[in-house]
Amino acid sequence: MRKYSRRLVIASALALSLAATPAFAADKILSSVPGLSFPFFVHMMKAFKAEIVKQGYEPIESDGQVSSPKQTADIEAAITQGVKGIVISPNEVDAMAPALQQAVDAKIPVVTVDRRVPSVEGILAHIGADNVKGGEAQGNLIVSMFPDGATIINLQGQPGASPAIDRNKGLHNVLDGKDKYKIVFEQTAGFARDKGLSVTEAALAGMPQPPKVIVAANDDMALGAMEAVKARNLSGIAIIGFDALPEALAQVRDGGMTATIEQFPGKQSALGVQTLVAFLKDGTKPAQKVLLLTPVAVTKDNLNIAERLGEVK
Repeated sequence: MRKYSRRLVIASALALSLAATPAFAADKILSSVPGLSFPFFVHMMKAFKAEIVKQGYEPIESDGQVSSPKQTADIEAAITQGVKGIVISPNEVDAMAPALQQAVDAKIPVVTVDRRVPSVEGILAHIGADNVKGGEAQGNLIVSMFPDGATIINLQGQPGASPAIDRNKGLHNVLDGKDKYKIVFEQTAGFARDKGLSVTEAALAGMPQPPKVIVAANDDMALGAMEAVKARNLSGIAIIGFDALPEALAQVRDGGMTATIEQFPGKQSALGVQTLVAFLKDGTKPAQKVLLLTPVAVTKDNLNIAERLGEVK
């Protein structure tokens, strides 16, 4: 009787384990961002997780730590766990392609948000901002503010990241060929505030005259540039960021920055999860495989359109 009971207990425990494990894994969705050291991606992760829970799934959070090998390892672990889907903002366009291809080959649907990896054809959808148009919005604002021309410092984003590439392209689309607008200094500051500060300090130190404009591919770099300008007691320099972070919106309101570009990251993230879940639940494929929202320049005059205005202190 004792041997029979012991076998029954073991068999029951094994059955419960086998029954529970697939269901536990099957209800999970991996949400991954390049790095939670950036406020932009903290906001994106919150939006991912909120929408995943709202849709009845359990989020697995992945902080890429600005490392493609780390983000790759997180994807491989998620594949092993048998997650139902992946929604991701990839750290780098090319470096993340093999891991995303592994997921696609494992029949795990993938939706990219913010940063696209076009080389992986099996990705279900991409939801993002039209970053070329975002860069053009920065350029058009410079032209409208300085009709007689301007000298410009251009702080570029993380090398290899599609938003950095596209925003820079958009800016040049507007300014190139216009002799009145001269980019007198152009260098990456890696989307980081401390580098935005140090790169701007180095640029200003080497200039006989300060520029009329500092344009940055994200708000963190713009805020760093603002500190460099303040440290030199310079005034009258227009500082234009990108991302509409609450801190940047406060500076636009108070005059520390001239403008930022709103790309609606919360909306991007929610739409990405909704697209993924629609496919998971009934196989619905998106009407548009690539959906790009149009970024808008935010100044003092239209702060009310900013997605995160409610967070501004």
